[in-house]
Amino acid sequence: QVQLVESGGGLVQPGGSLRLSCAASGSVFAEMGWYRQAPGKQREFVARISSGGITNYVDSVKGRFTISRDNARNVVDLQMNSLKPEDTAVYYCNAINRYSRQNYWGQGTQVTVSS
Repeated sequence: QVQLVESGGGLVQPGGSLRLSCAASGSVFAEMGWYRQAPGKQREFVARISSGGITNYVDSVKGRFTISRDNARNVVDLQMNSLKPEDTAVYYCNAINRYSRQNYWGQGTQVTVSS
């Protein structure tokens, strides 16, 4: 059974930092990444990392967010710096099975950027 368990969300002031972590189990994953969904908006891509360490980011977080991955532990982290109120959203971990290409999602963790 595949499980993705996120941690690290919370409330932070503008300009602050948070680190999200996602522990995946039950499969072998190719790409792992993060998406977010703000109230009243569609879920959007934030960042992804391949098993070989190739990364992609949405333009709005480039230079502020860093995605990293520990393949041995199946953990993917998202370091978020210089946070802005518009980063407020529920952040979801995503993982793609290496063989079936099936998508898996975590339960989501709330990030609120507010003074």
